[in-house]
Amino acid sequence: MRTVQVVGIGLGDPGQLTLDAVEALGGVDVVVLLHKPGPADELTAVRAGLVERFAPQARVVERDDAVRDRTSPDYEGATERWRDERAALYEQTLLDEVPEGGSCALLVWGDPAIYDGTVEMLHRLDARGRVDLDWRVVPGLGAPSVLAAAHRTTLTRTARAATITPARRVLDDSVDSGEADLVVMLDSAKDHGLDHLPDDATVYWGAYVGTPDEVLLAGRVADVREQILARRAQERERKGWIMDTYLVRRR
Repeated sequence: MRTVQVVGIGLGDPGQLTLDAVEALGGVDVVVLLHKPGPADELTAVRAGLVERFAPQARVVERDDAVRDRTSPDYEGATERWRDERAALYEQTLLDEVPEGGSCALLVWGDPAIYDGTVEMLHRLDARGRVDLDWRVVPGLGAPSVLAAAHRTTLTRTARAATITPARRVLDDSVDSGEADLVVMLDSAKDHGLDHLPDDATVYWGAYVGTPDEVLLAGRVADVREQILARRAQERERKGWIMDTYLVRRR
């Protein structure tokens, strides 16, 4: 039996780790770090810093992450293939690097209980049956909560629903009807989200929230849309990657 801790680490600030996360990291034998291709590997360096501080007893195992084709017209199919490849990568890493009776931590950006493929990947590992696992999820501070706090607002309003949605689903999630406020994540393409928001909605946007690079903009969509798009392009050019989230609400 191998024990795996899926640890939510917040958005890069060590202060966002919960006491449960600190305890989990301090008790494992191995930490697996996956390297992202290109400039986004900066996120791996942040994880490595957290391991050095909170898991000095652990042996660090580094692997190159599976690559997801984000440009495929079959987005769901490409994501499924990527998750299968990632499951196989983690499976072999656990067999090779974590002995029977040993423990391992997988560090997940934000909150793995909100939006991440690691939990689904471990369910797939369980189903494959090659590795006998006992695993748990340690929740962390997710981008929606950190974004709302940074803007000094809340994700919910009295008697109203709030929906967390990927940007490609903005048109499907009734933003025009005003039935629910939207927390929009993974808006990696210009025409997926912001371009389709109604002009009279209010948007609270943030990039790299909770980090020293944090950028925040808010206002009526008609007034700030172009400013957000320009800033997003500027930041992506500067860093080579961007991680942004926004809250949209109608009156």
